Amino acid sequence: MTKDLFFKLYYRGALQCERETGVPALVILAQAALESGWGEDVPGNMFFGIKADASWKGKRQLLTTREVHSSKSVRYPEVISITRRDDGKYDYRVKDWFRAYDTAAESFADHGRFLKENPRYKAAFNTTDPRKFVDAIAAAGYATDPNYGKTLKSIIKSLEKLLPASAAS
Repeated sequence: MTKDLFFKLYYRGALQCERETGVPALVILAQAALESGWGEDVPGNMFFGIKADASWKGKRQLLTTREVHSSKSVRYPEVISITRRDDGKYDYRVKDWFRAYDTAAESFADHGRFLKENPRYKAAFNTTDPRKFVDAIAAAGYATDPNYGKTLKSIIKSLEKLLPASAAS
């Protein structure tokens, strides 16, 4: 899917989610784009890579993913490989449980609730600036990738070019 088509399909849903949760629409779209490969890889309509821990009561799916950790003793349902990185951390290729949804709209709504209801992301809601919001969720450990925030900000920059003129000002 092209970036243009991804934006056209999901921008209105991201704006609705922003109104309901306070998560900036550009952050929602950037995370969805990153986690789904611009909508190309959405098993179970999962756009955000949210893990299905023991508290999750909805549908779930076991998927292969990549994680980065400081230790090589982190447990997962299945570890495929562990590779030491140049920075001393470890790249994990694993299978883990993720949330699954019937529709993309359910995924977007759950993502917003997940951020809003999780105390570790509370600081992010002190700003409406998408880049500062990203810094806050990255600092709170949203993803194990140490470059997660930088990558999201790069995606936000590309999304801003697709904004309607009325929204860009």
